[in-house]
Amino acid sequence: MEARRHVALKDSIRSIPDYPKPGIIFRDITTLLSDPRAFRRAVDALVHPYAGGRIDQVAGIEARGFILGGAIAHQLSCGFVPIRKKGKLPHKTVSMAYALEYGTDEIEIHVDAVKPGDKVLLVDDLIATGGTATAAVNLLQKIGAEIVAACFVIDLP
Repeated sequence: MEARRHVALKDSIRSIPDYPKPGIIFRDITTLLSDPRAFRRAVDALVHPYAGGRIDQVAGIEARGFILGGAIAHQLSCGFVPIRKKGKLPHKTVSMAYALEYGTDEIEIHVDAVKPGDKVLLVDDLIATGGTATAAVNLLQKIGAEIVAACFVIDLP
């Protein structure tokens, strides 16, 4: 993203200190999503590197990755695949556990969500440690996807 666009998007994201626990600054993208111009700029910036390329599916990580991923898939004229928390998908799934700061969590995807060799763009609102994104990449590869890239609105240091 060019610097000017980056600053404009950053200004559209609300920071909430000490949420969900003391010492954490929560990045709330609902303010970006509710501003049609900021939302459009964010989606356009995420789509730009992949426009004209071959993307078969956009995979979005629950929950905010669904919002961004659906908009990106629409612009790229490709399908959307949800990656959900364990127990939320109705059909046969494969799952992947990953480490959290204190404990573990698990995400899953339908076994037939992609065709072998499908080129997939992974999307989420933010990346911090990369644990969830890494688990999502591993999960997609497990069912035969080829990961083109992963993109995020926010990259936490």
